[in-house]
Amino acid sequence: MSARVRLKQLSGLYAISRLEAGDSIPGWADGPGFVSITRTDDELSITCLQDRVPGTVKQDGGWVAFKLQGPFAFDETGIVLSVIKPVSENGLGIFLVSTFDGDHLLVKSTDHAAARRFLVEAGHTLL
Repeated sequence: MSARVRLKQLSGLYAISRLEAGDSIPGWADGPGFVSITRTDDELSITCLQDRVPGTVKQDGGWVAFKLQGPFAFDETGIVLSVIKPVSENGLGIFLVSTFDGDHLLVKSTDHAAARRFLVEAGHTLL
């Protein structure tokens, strides 16, 4: 049986931005709402409310964020799969960010209604 998850939609639209790996974390990245900052050898990736991201920054905007209501134990299996499977199997793109206490699923705003429908049909609860 698949996990049943409660998801809370966050306010606002989000953007996923890409900066160079050696760039400093810009001041605009911090503020209200969900923020994720990830640095790899190849890039500095910032997810935050899109109205904070300067137009000169490479970005993909128009994302709606859902917080999986946890926390979930690190050894608890199937949580993320149960949420992304009904969305991705129906042809919708996703962006997923994991934190210490939980996970955040982002879908394009144009896919928002369909994603909600697929999640509910899969047995999840949208708050």
